[in-house]
Amino acid sequence: MDMFERFREMLDAHPSRAPKSETFREILQMLFTPEEVALAVHMSFKPKRVEDIAGAASLSYDEAAVMLERMAAKAVIFSVKKDGKMLYGLVPTIPGLFEFPFMKGGGTPELKKLGRLWEAYHREALGNAFSGNPTPHVRIVPISTSIQSVNVVHPCEEVKQMIEGADYIALAHCACRVSVERCDAPREVCIIFGSHGRFLVERGYAREVGKDEALAALMSAEEAGLVHTSNNSADRPMIICSCCPCCCTILRGRTQLGNLDAFAPSRFEAEVVSELCNGCGICSDRRCFFGAVHLDGDKAAVAQERCTGCGLCVSGCPEQAIRLKERAVAPEIPKTAIEMAMKVMQEKGTLERFMHIMQR
Repeated sequence: MDMFERFREMLDAHPSRAPKSETFREILQMLFTPEEVALAVHMSFKPKRVEDIAGAASLSYDEAAVMLERMAAKAVIFSVKKDGKMLYGLVPTIPGLFEFPFMKGGGTPELKKLGRLWEAYHREALGNAFSGNPTPHVRIVPISTSIQSVNVVHPCEEVKQMIEGADYIALAHCACRVSVERCDAPREVCIIFGSHGRFLVERGYAREVGKDEALAALMSAEEAGLVHTSNNSADRPMIICSCCPCCCTILRGRTQLGNLDAFAPSRFEAEVVSELCNGCGICSDRRCFFGAVHLDGDKAAVAQERCTGCGLCVSGCPEQAIRLKERAVAPEIPKTAIEMAMKVMQEKGTLERFMHIMQR
């Protein structure tokens, strides 16, 4: 087995998957040199010391260190400093190999080619592999102004509380819109938290921002009609995406590929206040991507089975005639990211392979 295929199989064990495809092989060949991928197959998704990776690959410390730094500078692997030493780990396809190279903003011929390849791979294999399982990787998270009528909102359930509770925030360009280039929606609206946010800032792919600027970016995305999503776990947010239906990998898992479990809905659903509605149609024509809001005569109505609880219809209504209410049966949110990942791998049958990689 050649090294690129061996590396792909490692990536495919991750919950995000990496189905076999000649298109993906071409992507890997753009991102990694043969020497780099020969080193990467000795790495783990858990960051390791240079000397451990070098020993596994039968390289000198200096040889391994140079290649690891080169890959981290391209953001095709992750790096973090701990106790004064650099540690390096693999990143999955999503979020990672796909998103990180585009987060500077794109525009080069190489990135445009890379974008076309990722788009082809999404259609061929990755889109269904990533979104076609019972436990979604991500879920819809409304903005605070859309859920003022709800009494109790937990920190993992709306983006303002996520921002206010963060200790490190990075702001980057949306990789989906940079790579696909199908719309002119705001691009610098991708929020990354914690160690991965710090990594992207250190490597020049994002910039550190305060809480006010992060909230302002999300409010501009809300005004533009973008859907906010985050990781599908209750422990801590890792990322907040602001998604459009024409470019976004996550939303297109449902709107284009037909996977109803491509993402989890929020705990809320839209409700029309009929006496306030004037039938303008803004909610149905401009603010709902999922066919949940429609006009029934001269009033808006909501098909609850289609509503994702994103709140865009609420924030876009000039008459304040729509509000979010709690669902009668709330979707279960995995307690931790690890619990979510374990469920996904059990469903996909990749848990044993993944644990083998992590135990290196």
